[in-house]
Amino acid sequence: MSTKRKPIRVLLSRSHLDSHQRGLITVAAALRDAGMEVIYTKFYYPEEVTQTAMEEDVDVVGLSFLAWGQMEYTPRVIKGLREKGLNDVMVLVGGVILDSQIPELLKMGVSRVFGAGSSTREIAEYIRAHVGERVG
Repeated sequence: MSTKRKPIRVLLSRSHLDSHQRGLITVAAALRDAGMEVIYTKFYYPEEVTQTAMEEDVDVVGLSFLAWGQMEYTPRVIKGLREKGLNDVMVLVGGVILDSQIPELLKMGVSRVFGAGSSTREIAEYIRAHVGERVG
């Protein structure tokens, strides 16, 4: 009896105050083309991201920021995921991120930061290499 592999599930989200969405839409399309299931949403509160991650049984949460909010929202999302027992959910941050912020984001528990202009192929390969296989 063989077990069927399930696609990797990725939640991509941005703040409702961030009107820049082209990059995130491009990433979503690339991840879908790579065989992943993508849930795309805007959030008002970080708690909405953690609730959606739980409801959608995702493997990855990707947060996009244009110019601000990453240092405030990201730790709240990570804390919420851990409080819900979602310790295996990988958190990625992307967008316009200052180089000086990257070490602190990684220390918070972000797995990787993809700055503006990152290759969508690189993002998909990173996810595939770092997320365990889903079977069911």
